Amino acid sequence: MKTRSKVLLGLLLLLLAASFWAWRYGPGWLVQFNAQQQQARTASEAEGHGFGRQSDQQGCLDRALTDFNACSGYDCTLQQDFFLKACLEEAAPSAGFCDGVPAYREQPSEDDKTWARHRCWDLDIRGEGCRLLLRQQQYWCGGGVAAE
Repeated sequence: MKTRSKVLLGLLLLLLAASFWAWRYGPGWLVQFNAQQQQARTASEAEGHGFGRQSDQQGCLDRALTDFNACSGYDCTLQQDFFLKACLEEAAPSAGFCDGVPAYREQPSEDDKTWARHRCWDLDIRGEGCRLLLRQQQYWCGGGVAAE
């Protein structure tokens, strides 16, 4: 019985210490995290603009997918998304870039999801981020407007 009380007391103290840490340092951590994310976004966009000035649309997509395939995690997906958007703004048109690309919709249809999934498989790229990057292609090819 004493061992159980000690364990519960230990857990309570741990919970209190964690609560104190979150109260004391949590807001500062969030500010720092947001600043780091903004710096990473700015760097990815700058890299995308620079690459896009020397490439075409297909080159931008290929580079974003290749770089995505070499990393993992949510941050990686975000950075490649920022890169791709900026790159496409600067890139020269690519013949056939939009051929066979479904119209962009706010809520992707099952056909949209199937197209993206199979395209990622064909490229041998795994992970949800690949499909999200292909949504950028859909959006770009649709002129930045969702289909009705």
